Amino acid sequence: MIHQTFFLFLVALAVSIQKTSSFSAPRRGTNRLFLDTAVESEWEALLPIGIFHGITTNPTLLERAGHECTIPAVLSLTKRALNMVGCDEFMCQAWGISSEDMYDIGMQLSEVDRKRVVIKVPVTFEGTKAASKLIASGVRVCLTACYSSDQAIIAAGLGADYLAPYLGRMIDAGKDGMKECRRMQNIANGMGSSTRILVASIRDVTSMGDLMGHGMDTFTFNPEITKCLFSEVLTSTAAEDFEAAAKRCGGES
Repeated sequence: MIHQTFFLFLVALAVSIQKTSSFSAPRRGTNRLFLDTAVESEWEALLPIGIFHGITTNPTLLERAGHECTIPAVLSLTKRALNMVGCDEFMCQAWGISSEDMYDIGMQLSEVDRKRVVIKVPVTFEGTKAASKLIASGVRVCLTACYSSDQAIIAAGLGADYLAPYLGRMIDAGKDGMKECRRMQNIANGMGSSTRILVASIRDVTSMGDLMGHGMDTFTFNPEITKCLFSEVLTSTAAEDFEAAAKRCGGES
C-alpha cells in the first residue's frame, strides 16, 4: 500500500487537477504505461497524475482487492474504471480450463466496450486457441504469464495487441529477464508485428528505465513503483526551496 502521507498528497493533487482542467490526454508519444492494481482508491489517486494510459488487472489482483472473480463483478469494475478520467484502456482476464470457457467469458467481459477493453488470457495452448477466436470476433487480446522470449512468436503470429512478460518472476526463476524482454521486442519487430511487449512484474524503476533505453515503451506497474518515481530527495528539497523563496517574495497559495 502507498504510504499514507504520499497517498493523501496524490488525492489532493487529483482533486486539484480535476478542478482546474478538463484533463485532456497529454502528448505521450507511443508509450503506454498502465497502473497494475484493482484497488479503486489507488485508481482515484494515481490516474489524474496523467502518466497512465490505463489499468491492468487479473484474478490475483481482484482477490487482493477484495473483489469477486465473477462476470457481473468484473463487468461492474470495468464500467467504473472506464468512466474514470485518465483510463483509456482496461485489461481484465478471462478464466477457465478450456479454450471454449475462456472464449465465452472473454466475450462477455469485453461487451462493455470492445475498443477499450482488452481481454487477457495465458499464453498456453488453450489460452492461445481462445485468443485466436476472440481476435476473430473483434476482441482485443493480451497474452499474459509470458516467461520465455520464444513465446513472442506466438503473440506476433497471432496478432495479439499485447504480450505480457513477467520480468521479476523470470528473474526469480533464474532467467535473464532483461535479456528475455529485449529479445521479445526484437522478435515482434522482426516479424513485422504491431504486438506490444507489455512488461509486467516490475520490481524497481531502474530496470524499467533500462528497458526504455532499449526502445521498449509499454509497461504495467503497481502503486509502489509509482511512489518510487516521486521519491527523489533532491527534487523534493529543490521544490521546498522554490516554495520558500516564493513566500519570501510575497507569493500566496
